[in-house]
Amino acid sequence: MATVTSKLIASEKELLAQSADDYMSPAQLDFFRRKLKALESELRANAGETTEHLRETVLVPDPADRATIEEEHALELRTRDRERKLIKKVQQALMRIESGEYGYCEETGEPIGLKRLLARPTATLSIEAQQRRELRQRQFGD
Repeated sequence: MATVTSKLIASEKELLAQSADDYMSPAQLDFFRRKLKALESELRANAGETTEHLRETVLVPDPADRATIEEEHALELRTRDRERKLIKKVQQALMRIESGEYGYCEETGEPIGLKRLLARPTATLSIEAQQRRELRQRQFGD
């Protein structure tokens, strides 16, 4: 009778050193859960900083300086909007971990792969499926 031990994976190197049979084992899922929660915390902290930064009212008499500040605020808001969307994807990835679907392509059911998940922990498609989707979008639009 084999004993299943859930050893804590501390680094990407340890994760990549595991055998293919360990794909999406409890230890690997725990690694990605921790990675996603850390990303979510970082994104939420950034959002809080933006809110505080935008509340700071700076009265600048020079129109060029005022325009620069407004452009910086607009850029910051666009960045936070992208991060808000990423938070949603992180939360969806955490739900997929809980449901047992994390790490598998939503189109083909094939493993997405550890390297791709390390690069983009919110990935829902394998590289091949993502390439097919992007090709269809280029050919036919959304």
